[in-house]
Amino acid sequence: MYNQDFTEKLQHLPQSKIWDLFQKDYIHAVTVGVGLMVLQQFGGVNAICFYASEIFVSAGFASGNMGMLAMVAVQVPMTTLGMLLLDKAGRRPLLMVSAAGTCLGCLLVGVSFLSKEFHWAKDLNVVLALAGILVFTGSFSLGMGGIPWVIMSEIFPIHMKGTAGSFVTLVSWLGSWIVSYAFNFLLLWSSYGTFFMFASICGLTVLFVARLVPETKGRTLEEIQASMNSSLAPVSSGINRIV
Repeated sequence: MYNQDFTEKLQHLPQSKIWDLFQKDYIHAVTVGVGLMVLQQFGGVNAICFYASEIFVSAGFASGNMGMLAMVAVQVPMTTLGMLLLDKAGRRPLLMVSAAGTCLGCLLVGVSFLSKEFHWAKDLNVVLALAGILVFTGSFSLGMGGIPWVIMSEIFPIHMKGTAGSFVTLVSWLGSWIVSYAFNFLLLWSSYGTFFMFASICGLTVLFVARLVPETKGRTLEEIQASMNSSLAPVSSGINRIV
């Protein structure tokens, strides 16, 4: 009976359209969802993942194979750790720690290329490049890789989730294409400058999360909406509680 009542409520919810996302009731949620995806992609994740082997070689490695194996060795356990901590530590703390880690990783890679540019110690280039990419990979796997998708699914009302999810996914893939396409041109412009730029964006992500992203752990949809100063017609709170 409870499920039937809830199903009837869902059927009476208004059908959403893409432009409905930009109403004042949802603009905060759209800002958070789109902002996280933009910052996720423009923080350089696909550039590092797709071109990791070339980055290792450019930094002074004889081959990128060892570095790629090290990335995988870090990525799997850190992703598992992120899954275990998600409902214990909360979304916001993990996101901020993750973004700060990716910022540090990009800084280390940037310093590695800067060292190579000015002919500092060659061994330093290799160590910094490896450490930077591993720190970035581990930190990204801890939170920035998956949590933006989790938050995106939690902050929108039920009748807006499909439209919002499609829009945010479009933004994410567009950002991925832009970064992947532009990365080689950016390296030709300035190898160390490229990674310092990524580090700046990752640092901005920490501020963005601290300022705008609500904590959704253990809260009902109504509580999340209220925390973002959005008005939402009440729906069954029991079914919407986010564990």
